[in-house]
Amino acid sequence: MGEDSGTGGTTGARDARRARRLPLRKSLLVRLLAVSALVAVCSVAATAWLAAQTTTGAIEREQGRDLAKDARIYRELLGHAATNPQWDGVERKVRELAAANDRRIVLVNPRSGLVVADSSTGKNPPALPETPSASIDPLRVDPAFGDATESDAPGALAGASGSKGSIDPRAVGPFQLPGTERAVLRELADGVVSCLRARYSLNAERMTTPSGRSYIRTAGLETEQYQHFCGLTELAQPTATEKKAVAALNKLSNTCLRRSERTAIPLWLIHGAQGEPRIVFGDRKGPAESMFVPLDQVIPGRAPESAKVRIDVVKAKMVPHRVDSTVENCVDNARRQQLVSHVAAPAELYISDPDGSPTAPGFDLSPDDTARIAGVAALVLALTVGASVLAATRLVRPLRALTLAAQLMKDGETTAPVPVRSDNEIGRLAAAFNDMAAHRARLEHQRREMVGDVAHELRTPLSTIRGWLEGAQDGVADLDPAFVSSLLEEAIQLQHIIDDLQDLAQADAGELRLSPAPVGVGELLAQVAAAQTPRAETAGVRLAVTFPDGLPDLTADPVRLRQAVGNLVSNAVRHTPHGGTVTLRARAAGSRLTVEVEDTGSGIPAEDLPYVFDRFWRADKSRNRRTGGSGLGLAIVRKLAEAHGGTATARSTPGEGSVFILELPVVGKG
Repeated sequence: MGEDSGTGGTTGARDARRARRLPLRKSLLVRLLAVSALVAVCSVAATAWLAAQTTTGAIEREQGRDLAKDARIYRELLGHAATNPQWDGVERKVRELAAANDRRIVLVNPRSGLVVADSSTGKNPPALPETPSASIDPLRVDPAFGDATESDAPGALAGASGSKGSIDPRAVGPFQLPGTERAVLRELADGVVSCLRARYSLNAERMTTPSGRSYIRTAGLETEQYQHFCGLTELAQPTATEKKAVAALNKLSNTCLRRSERTAIPLWLIHGAQGEPRIVFGDRKGPAESMFVPLDQVIPGRAPESAKVRIDVVKAKMVPHRVDSTVENCVDNARRQQLVSHVAAPAELYISDPDGSPTAPGFDLSPDDTARIAGVAALVLALTVGASVLAATRLVRPLRALTLAAQLMKDGETTAPVPVRSDNEIGRLAAAFNDMAAHRARLEHQRREMVGDVAHELRTPLSTIRGWLEGAQDGVADLDPAFVSSLLEEAIQLQHIIDDLQDLAQADAGELRLSPAPVGVGELLAQVAAAQTPRAETAGVRLAVTFPDGLPDLTADPVRLRQAVGNLVSNAVRHTPHGGTVTLRARAAGSRLTVEVEDTGSGIPAEDLPYVFDRFWRADKSRNRRTGGSGLGLAIVRKLAEAHGGTATARSTPGEGSVFILELPVVGKG
């Protein structure tokens, strides 16, 4: 049943669907924020990592260069101190080193605090740094620059235990050979080199220690295998100067040992495989013997030129002595005591920038570092642009479809539903647009039908009135009471349609005026039933009214409320077959009061139920005035219910009947 319909039945479901919150994992905003945050984190991490790696590498390289410069300055000044008993003439070297390394160099006497040398030439030189960079003392090499002093180079005078001392190797003092001894050793070394090269094809060369002693360095073989050939034994013998220096060292060492209540230990100067002087402890005794050794045993892999080679071997027997830290300390102290008058006094070295500030690692990025930064930045930019393009494409594609559909709608063309590809903000927008488009199409269809229905409804009474009037004018019809009654009936029908249209127009514009007053619901239902009884009796339908005692009064417009309930009863009577029943009920629940109109008619199909409150909607598409009213009754019911702050709904079971429900607040709108 139901000729009048509307979308009010689906309003609650639609509002509930719109109110349903979107899960965060599906939210477009959350996804965009996640993509942006991910891109930002990757960009920051990549930039920070690259900057840290590049900066660390650049600082390390710059620090290495600074340390190399400082070590070079230290080594040069330490060499001057090791080879000169005074600091005389060091000013020139200080200025040259400062200019070559872009540094300010200052030497200060640690005892007196007086400046020994300063590379700064201004009248008011900058203040010195708080702490010195190093201490220049040839007898106690600074451990921070130990690797830069060549302390393990051939010629360094080593202790008896073979451990490296902390004395600069260039501090030789009394071990410095005079020119005559140097010349003899140099001539002897040249002869040995020639002999080894010519006779044994050895790659040998003459080298010189800081003391001026010549020695032989060979490649490929250990010196012990051929040290008795070509005069190498004679070259390794101490000179008179070295014997005198060792004797003085023995005296100083033995004095120290006696103070420590230890037995005196003889010290000997020998020369190792590379010609370096070494101090050894013990007695050195033993005869010289001659022996014949096969040449291929002396030089492995070499074919012998004769069966045997005669060599002289000095068998020296070392008488061992107990060597401990006391002995080593006495020897080291004796060496320092022996050298102290031959080297310059200790001085503190201050190295700073030319303006006096301490040296700090400043650096410029190399082209490779710059290229790496630019490359990573370009990669991050490309990834950012790619991610942005991907996100923008996924975002813009449905928006373009919505824009195209909206443009077609504006032009009045029929649009296909926009695809809903995801349940996010865009997907819900597309779904809402599809609903709006469907609703607009339905409203447009209803508008066309409404124009046709209004024209039809108005044409019928007007045509009847015109026909009767033309008949009366022509003398065909007499102006008897039946004639006048017929004209009045058609005029009333026309007035009814016009009134309904006016009510709907006022409701749509929000101008429907209400006159609230206390209304007794039971009395109102009885009045409606009494007004509709003649029509119900004509149709063979029984009217029944039921309501409990104690119903609260409504605050509503009694005329409009009777109109709404009357429209429902009139509609129910019209669609209830002969012998059926229409029941009016009322009940209260809290602050709401419900009025129900139930019939035993044919019911409304489920697919038609959402439209029963639409204007001019009808289940019977061929309906005319004889099978239904104007088609505006239920639409007016819905508008009147909403004007009172209530709702109008319907439920139906095909073949059993329908129930139309008005739910109103006890205190209505004013």
